[in-house]
Amino acid sequence: MSAADPTANLPLAGALPEGGEGYRSGSMWRLILAVFFENRLAIVGLGIILFMVLFSFVGPFIYRTQQVFNNPNIAHLAPSLAHPLGTDQVGYDNLGRLMLGGQSSLEVGFAAAIIAVLVGVIWGAVSGLAGGIIDTVMMRIVDAMLAIPFLVALILLGAIFTTSTLELIVVIGLVAWLVPARLVRGETLSLRVREYVQAVRVMGGSTRRVLFRHIIPNTVGVIVVNATFQVADAIIAVATLSFLGIGVPPPATNWGGELSNGLSYIYAGYWWLIYPAGLAIVLTVVAFNFVGDALRDALEVRLQRR
Repeated sequence: MSAADPTANLPLAGALPEGGEGYRSGSMWRLILAVFFENRLAIVGLGIILFMVLFSFVGPFIYRTQQVFNNPNIAHLAPSLAHPLGTDQVGYDNLGRLMLGGQSSLEVGFAAAIIAVLVGVIWGAVSGLAGGIIDTVMMRIVDAMLAIPFLVALILLGAIFTTSTLELIVVIGLVAWLVPARLVRGETLSLRVREYVQAVRVMGGSTRRVLFRHIIPNTVGVIVVNATFQVADAIIAVATLSFLGIGVPPPATNWGGELSNGLSYIYAGYWWLIYPAGLAIVLTVVAFNFVGDALRDALEVRLQRR
């Protein structure tokens, strides 16, 4: 930014409360945190997420198992002191397998959500700010892609690309960006007519400055809330693909793949092959939804003005 930029002194957060006085950023963030931590389910959700991250990424350093070469001689062992969650059909320790599957599931969930949010935010903000024929064309592309069922698009892309963790991230990210694009576009249509945005334009501010300095930062509430739901959706998506057999090949695994393998033995009484992976998926997804709901309440403008 040059020293002669006439918009340099304009405030970042353009909208002021109805009373006419702005809140200090420190007070605003304290209010957001206070509202967030008033929600007990959000605290439970944060605890579950933290536990799953430590379980998946720190656990293998504490509970060391062999997860590369199988050992059929100890297949289908029931839970015991030596194997707290038993062993699976090829002799892998199931607790260690659950940790390894958690790494893959969480990595895909977080990375795919980041891709989806970044692409969706840029697409939606550019579309809403440009307006006219550009907005029409960009949003018709989004509408056309949304017309394809999410699961069908995932299966189609998953069948085209070879399956690895990186490719699962790309496939899910390419499908999941559509919803944040529409949300950010709606926010942008509202923000672009605000007085501070019009002032930037009148004073000669560039479109890029308007977009990255005033539009996108003021959609942060929508972005953060949607990002938490995107992580949960990505975890479900990778579990679904793995359940359908379009997952990472052995010895790599994820929770969906473990659940799919366990269902083959549902009538054999090997419950430890089914319930741990299923419970991990349910708890993690529900935890992210708890956090997303609390963030939505905390970032609600009306709560910031009470």
